[in-house]
Amino acid sequence: MADNLGRTKKFVYNSVAMALQQVITMLTGLILPRVMLICYGSEINGLVSSISQFIAYFNLVEAGLSSATIYALYKPLADNDHKAISGVVVASKRFYMQAGCIFTGLTAALSVLYPLFIQSEVLSYYEIVVLVVILGFSGALDFFTLSKYRTLLTADQKSYVLSLTSILSTLIRTVVTIILAVYGFGIVTVKFFALFSVFARSAILLVYCKKNYTYINYKEKANTSALNKRWDALYLQILGSVQSGAPVVLLTLFLKDLKMVSVYSVFNMVMSGLDGVLGIFTSGLSASFGDVIARNETDTLKKTYKEFEYAYYILITIIYSITLATIMPFIRIYTANITDANYDLPLVGFLFTLNGVFYCIKTPPGMIVISAGMYKETRWRTTIQALILVIVGSVLTPFIGIYGVLVGSICSNIYRDIDLLIFTPRRIVKTSVLHGFWRALRVLIGIALVTIPFLLIPYEPTSLFTWVLYACEVGIFAVVVVFILNTLFEKNEMIHVLKRLKSMVKR
Repeated sequence: MADNLGRTKKFVYNSVAMALQQVITMLTGLILPRVMLICYGSEINGLVSSISQFIAYFNLVEAGLSSATIYALYKPLADNDHKAISGVVVASKRFYMQAGCIFTGLTAALSVLYPLFIQSEVLSYYEIVVLVVILGFSGALDFFTLSKYRTLLTADQKSYVLSLTSILSTLIRTVVTIILAVYGFGIVTVKFFALFSVFARSAILLVYCKKNYTYINYKEKANTSALNKRWDALYLQILGSVQSGAPVVLLTLFLKDLKMVSVYSVFNMVMSGLDGVLGIFTSGLSASFGDVIARNETDTLKKTYKEFEYAYYILITIIYSITLATIMPFIRIYTANITDANYDLPLVGFLFTLNGVFYCIKTPPGMIVISAGMYKETRWRTTIQALILVIVGSVLTPFIGIYGVLVGSICSNIYRDIDLLIFTPRRIVKTSVLHGFWRALRVLIGIALVTIPFLLIPYEPTSLFTWVLYACEVGIFAVVVVFILNTLFEKNEMIHVLKRLKSMVKR
């Protein structure tokens, strides 16, 4: 009972901190791209997005180390085994130093080669070189200083510490960027001074971990065998990177149109904001499920997973119903007076939303796979998903542009949804496979029931304020429809979820 209360308490802390972080991230995520578009134009916005995505791929040198370290720490943290914890942390530190050196080398190579393949009318070859180095610096700093602490805090269900430091870093970066951009400084100068936010975050986390994990002995023998799942976790990490980054890379390589990359990044900004909202409700849950699995609490796993899946699918039905009905009015308001690229693309908005739905359907079963450390058992499945996205996107993008990468993403997510909805209930949770499929189908039915009336009677908000009012109207209707639909088919589950929410609020 005490363990359950402890997990619930940490979940509440993590959720509140993540909620605050996501609010800040969404607000700054709306402000900064708009500032970039107004002050520097679509080409620079697309250039920064493209470079950032290439650098994000270099994080693959971590090769699943983060996931493997977190998994390896679940049991020693649950047992309060300081010697075992130290052994894992020392091993991860050694691997992160090696990965950091490789990451730095790849970033240096990109800084030389990338400008050769990109035609920019705004920046010179040498300015792009410096920009790549600056954008890659924060990633290198993470490898050399923070990564071992980040995995420790995540495994210890203290993600709220990471959230709070990220909030401070985001606010500093946003303020610095806005001030310098408004006063006419070049993009290279702006990104350079924004690096100070990274140093602030690093310093705070370093002090916190040194103070709260004094028992860690960095002279302990490195337990490299505890990270033997590292290479199996590689495939899941590749999947995540391909899923998030392949579209931008494909657009850059096949179209070589930085303005179209900017269009993609603006729509993707909305989806990232939604991921942030949903992340509020999943923050720390992977570590909580990992703790349950490490303790072999089978009945608790079944019960909590069923409740989480039910509640999460209700949540994404409501959120993506609102998104489908309001995304294009928002994009039109957000890109008003931006004339150097066409952002008014309703089909792109629809495909982005549909892809987001299919991406989120796999979150509950996918989270359990990660918590159980079943990387090896699922690696060929994740490989197939990555190949679907790359192959379909590569074939279609040269002919239909941005629509091609979105169709590729949708196809890969549908495959992975089907795979995980079968694998997780059968191999880990031991529940009905059909139950998960029926819930996923209800998500699609619910979104259709909510959005069809609004799409048949179109309304075009003229300002951000009227858009917010419109979104609230859609949201209220969505809550009513989704509540009725899910109560009608799973009344008892609804009662259990409401009771758990009430209990969490009281705590």
